[in-house]
Amino acid sequence: MITSSKKIKETALYDLWKEQKFLDEIFTVEGDKLEILDIGEMNGEIGGPDFKNARIKIGNITYIGDVEIDCFHSDWKSHGHSINKKFNKVILHAVLKRDNNTPYVLTENGRKIPTISFEEFIDHGSIENLVAGIQKERKKNSNLIRCSEIIELTDEKTKLYFLYELGVTRFKKKCEKVIIRLKELNYLKSLQLKEPDIRYDIPEEIIKRKIHTTELNDKRLWEQVFYEFTFEALGYTQNKDTMRKLAQAVDIDFLKSISTNDNPLKFYEAALFNVAGLLPDVQNLKEEHTSEYTRKLYENWVSIRNKYTGKILSQEAWHFFRLRPQNFPTVRIAGGARLINRVINRELIKAIMRKFKQVHSYSLLLECLRNLLIIKTDGYWGTHYVFDKPLNKHVKYLIGSNRADEIILNVVLPFVYVYFDLFEKKYLAQKVLKLFTEIKCEIENSLVKEMACELDLKNSWNKAVIYQGLLELYRTYCSKHDCNGCKIGQKIYCNEEPE
Repeated sequence: MITSSKKIKETALYDLWKEQKFLDEIFTVEGDKLEILDIGEMNGEIGGPDFKNARIKIGNITYIGDVEIDCFHSDWKSHGHSINKKFNKVILHAVLKRDNNTPYVLTENGRKIPTISFEEFIDHGSIENLVAGIQKERKKNSNLIRCSEIIELTDEKTKLYFLYELGVTRFKKKCEKVIIRLKELNYLKSLQLKEPDIRYDIPEEIIKRKIHTTELNDKRLWEQVFYEFTFEALGYTQNKDTMRKLAQAVDIDFLKSISTNDNPLKFYEAALFNVAGLLPDVQNLKEEHTSEYTRKLYENWVSIRNKYTGKILSQEAWHFFRLRPQNFPTVRIAGGARLINRVINRELIKAIMRKFKQVHSYSLLLECLRNLLIIKTDGYWGTHYVFDKPLNKHVKYLIGSNRADEIILNVVLPFVYVYFDLFEKKYLAQKVLKLFTEIKCEIENSLVKEMACELDLKNSWNKAVIYQGLLELYRTYCSKHDCNGCKIGQKIYCNEEPE
């Protein structure tokens, strides 16, 4: 298929087909003798086979139809030809190199197409140079989606409409997670069980039944859910599960039990870092190898640990490798401790709810929410990413605007939507949903950026709803190669080939 984004190394394959400089007779991979009577005409249409109306004799039968030329045998499927009706008239699949043992490919309507491999009939040195060049080009391009090279076959309106729909779907999934977690915690409360010490199964009828607001009057349920989801968001992909387990182990009830009037944060940090298994072994280290801050954390932990009956997490459960230092678990726990201090001692959740009631400008509301969540560094963590290895620079934020926006998008908006909806404050619930669909967020996500690039989106991808839609598109459709279920894929691949 000829595309506007085709690389020079790949278009060289067309020359191999045109010049026909084969060293010997040609045979299909299955061993049938093949004679090229007419190479056909190059196809100028985007998204179709490379050559049209070729005449090829295989065995004693002459076929007239299309020819598709790919770098590798597996490209037939990975490029979506197997589900594209425009390829139903292909009579030959010519490849530079075979990368599997299948001797044929299948069209969308189930017809077998024979394959020939150029590497068997052309000078070996030329083939290897082409292969190396093509692989080098491909490494530069992620090709997260099958249709990236023919994405121009669908219009901007179709793409954005579907992404909007997916973004709202993803938002509703997050809301459902909040509701399920509230039900779980309410169930545990009724049984007087504590996580994560007790293993349990939530009865299916508990998850399915509608929850009543009378069961949700305990604000500790809401604080615990907010706490867990926020810590999960702070953990990124690599540490989100462990961060959530930490929030479940050092739960709201325990943190409130160790709160003091003078400085509760120092005990929150002591509990979180020790239960996380990340605090250095102060007892067995020389004093000069530990800081006063580290030693004080240990002393504070000693003073409260008799109140803790849960498990200590393993240091090996945390991932530091290939993370930017600002995203190290130590930094995120320090930021999380300060955020949960605001929840417990400064009524952060009430402040968030109040902003939705008082602020009517969506852009101003977003800025207000950001300011409630941004955490500037103070003291020790202004010069450290990990324990007892000081930096020669000052770190400004434990939770900056980028991470604050992630928390707003993935935690705050679903959380407050569920709260307003359950307590029959429908106007405010709709305001939350409207904010989600209108605002632009300052979020850095390489997957979203690559998806937006491959879909040829301009500036709309940083809208919250489109941002979430891109993630949902990749995880639900593109990563599973479910092009037939995707409305963009349907537009590109499922059009009938004109007679």
